[in-house]
Amino acid sequence: MRHYLLYIVIFSFLFSCEDVIEVETPSEAPRLSVDALLRINEEEPITKAIIKVSETSSFFKENTPIRVSEMTITNLDQQNTTTNPNQIIFTLIEPGVYEAIKRTTFFTEGRLQLSIKYNNQTYTANTSYVPAVPITNLEQGNGTLFEGNETEIILTFVDEDNRDDFYLFDFDFNEYLVSEDEFYQGQPFKFSYFYNDDVKAGMHVNVSILGVSEDFFNYMNLLIIQSGGAQGPFQTPVATVKGNIINTNNNGSLDTTENTNNFALGYFAVCQTYSSSLTIE
Repeated sequence: MRHYLLYIVIFSFLFSCEDVIEVETPSEAPRLSVDALLRINEEEPITKAIIKVSETSSFFKENTPIRVSEMTITNLDQQNTTTNPNQIIFTLIEPGVYEAIKRTTFFTEGRLQLSIKYNNQTYTANTSYVPAVPITNLEQGNGTLFEGNETEIILTFVDEDNRDDFYLFDFDFNEYLVSEDEFYQGQPFKFSYFYNDDVKAGMHVNVSILGVSEDFFNYMNLLIIQSGGAQGPFQTPVATVKGNIINTNNNGSLDTTENTNNFALGYFAVCQTYSSSLTIE
């Protein structure tokens, strides 16, 4: 009996010494978050453009899909006619997901302006189509890194020699990498990418190379650094990283002063995309 009493005293002492620690997490007012990365295949005459919108929530919660008042893309360099309007209007197809279908040349020829109206505010972004180069080879290697159980894939492409290129690589599973051609301009380039042990034999991986602007390259580079490589371009980052979507005064004009206190997260980019896939052995 004395032993039991001794245990009770010890446990009571241990539990009485516990302190509740409150961890402060990043918090700010909800913001509009926009996934407006349009991947273009020039071999397809028609492009289905899909844009996702949500509102940020607290640190531990997922973003909430939302409905906006209006979403359009205008080709600023295309003549507007009755038979061939220079604007597309997006329609809601499921919560937070909008779609529009248009000729591919609408996206590849001319300056493009995205406009979103939400909560009596107008958000706009401007961009132009950025070309890429094809993936010439994608294969699985047998190399490893630190733990010895990583999966290596080897990607090869040939850079264009008459322009400065910036690339975004999408390795599936929300894993991204950026690169610029400063040291391999106009040359074949081969590099390895390693998946952790979550990628198993029999899994199918789809790898894409996207042409991006220098500004989008810098934006993605910041997000990847923040997240250690597991951050998509349109998730809520640990620290606020501004994209190219700004808030303008809601007075009918798109050329107004930026509202710096109510900007949106995310990025509007229109990128030529080449993809290749393989099955992990």
